[in-house]
Amino acid sequence: MTTEENINLVNGINLNVLKDTVSAIEADPELGKCQFRARNKWIDATHNCTTISSFYGAKQEMPHEQEFELHADEPPILAGKDQGANPVEHLLNALAGCVTTSMVAHAAVRGIHIEELESELEGDIDLRGFLGLAPTVPKGFTNIRLKFKVKADAENVKKLKSLAEFSPVYNTLIQGAKVDIAIEPQ
Repeated sequence: MTTEENINLVNGINLNVLKDTVSAIEADPELGKCQFRARNKWIDATHNCTTISSFYGAKQEMPHEQEFELHADEPPILAGKDQGANPVEHLLNALAGCVTTSMVAHAAVRGIHIEELESELEGDIDLRGFLGLAPTVPKGFTNIRLKFKVKADAENVKKLKSLAEFSPVYNTLIQGAKVDIAIEPQ
């Protein structure tokens, strides 16, 4: 058990816990296989809600300490009621959160201290694709720009970009993932 006296915190990351996790996965690669889940329910019009309560990791079901609800909706111009960020904004949030987490955690392991870190994201979508008005126009983002502002030692700032590339969301976006859609009657 780790006592408060011997906790090794860098960037708020408990390196003792992180290093123990890494060592365990190195010893037993099956521990690294995870499955994250979300359950979504349509509410009304373009409003829907995703619930997240558990995941599979370390060869077992792992409940979250609390259940999370993520509401999605569209702005009025897209027939929504603006009761949540729209799905592509959730994607930008997922990218920002994952890249930030990856950068901060990998920096901590390397002894790189970060005092402040913030980002701005913007992505380009041509709605003609989504609306089915132009079959040759992509239905999703064609370009995403992610700009970070960081307060850290100057010699470490350039290193942070390479650490951002450990992000699973970033890698899913740039490499793609197989997505199977099944629709079943109730």
